[in-house]
Amino acid sequence: MSSVLTDLSRYPIVQAPMAGGASCPQLAAAVGEAGGLGFLAAGYKTAGGMYQEIKQIRGLTDRPFGVNLFMPQPATADPSAVEVYSQQLAGEVSWYETPLGDPESGGDDGYEAKLAILRDDPVPVVSFTFGCPEPEVLASFARAGTATVVTVTTPDEALAAERAGADALCVQGVEAGGHQGTHRDDPATDGAGIGLLTLITLIREAVRLPVIATGGLMRGDQIAAVLAAGASAAQLGTAFLVCPESGAHTLHKQAMTDPLFVRTELTRAFSGRPARGLVNRFMREHGPYAPAAYPQVHHLTSGLRKAAAKVGDAQGMSLWAGQGHRLARELPAGELVEALAAELAAARAEFAPAARAVAEGPAAPGGPGAAGDTAAGTAAPGAARAPGEPPEPRRPGRAPEAPSTRLPGVPS
Repeated sequence: MSSVLTDLSRYPIVQAPMAGGASCPQLAAAVGEAGGLGFLAAGYKTAGGMYQEIKQIRGLTDRPFGVNLFMPQPATADPSAVEVYSQQLAGEVSWYETPLGDPESGGDDGYEAKLAILRDDPVPVVSFTFGCPEPEVLASFARAGTATVVTVTTPDEALAAERAGADALCVQGVEAGGHQGTHRDDPATDGAGIGLLTLITLIREAVRLPVIATGGLMRGDQIAAVLAAGASAAQLGTAFLVCPESGAHTLHKQAMTDPLFVRTELTRAFSGRPARGLVNRFMREHGPYAPAAYPQVHHLTSGLRKAAAKVGDAQGMSLWAGQGHRLARELPAGELVEALAAELAAARAEFAPAARAVAEGPAAPGGPGAAGDTAAGTAAPGAARAPGEPPEPRRPGRAPEAPSTRLPGVPS
């Protein structure tokens, strides 16, 4: 891994911060104890609630961990569009016998108060989603000894994070479950997300910051693929959501492999921002009408989602999931980290011979010492020369030695 991330975990495996309860202290601590990097999700929590979780995880492990913050959102939502959507949800209000929430409950997610706590009592890593902090914010964390990571979904966002002074990037492909961490929510770009492997390459050619790759990753060989593409680590969310330590609702966990839920889609139905989840009734009925209004729609539907969970109705819940959800394994978090690490090691071992062959380049026709060479009285490549004898000139058509293409972590 990159020097920014080297001392944080034994394996290049990061547990994604999943807002809404899944990324609880028990999950993050178990991941850290097993050799990964666990994350707490401060999104939708009060500053005090975030601090209580930090104290809890410190009581569970002495391993490094991270905290993720949501950036404050600009006031760009159209109130009339939110009002129209609230009328669209009238049937849900009747069905669940629950009123809609106040769409103007707040758009900054307690950002400044959370920053103050994290500066006063630093944690090893702080990451940011839905935008890039000002340079002074990132500089203040650097002075406190905290590494900073900014979630990006395009090369332009990566450039902005690099200019602001971020230590690393969390590069999120369109395959990822939950909210797309775009810096600007523009409905004109809906559906224009970039796949993870392509995005890694685009961003590595644009900036020089270390990359944590995320989006649809569920197996160790997928981790090997993103490391080979140039990432320093891989971040997994859906894979850890079903672990017993996860704070996700039982119905959410069960839905990951339930044959009733056959695919995922990006939707604004639950929050007003594009987020990938399992397609259910609520998404089908309301997704086409949901406005670009985050966090207003999130606050509006909050009570409905809680009511659906309370009565055991997965069709009314926000079932965030990545495209690889059907590969979920109900393992304890520590066992999952070990399984992923073993799969990664096996994939690297399988790739190693091919990588060495590419690095060594093509063999000469007939192989070293072929009859054509010896018959002509020419020493085979690499054969000893008499003292003072000039080196053999390269024959026409022989390619120079290929540069090494050794995979990250694969011994040559």
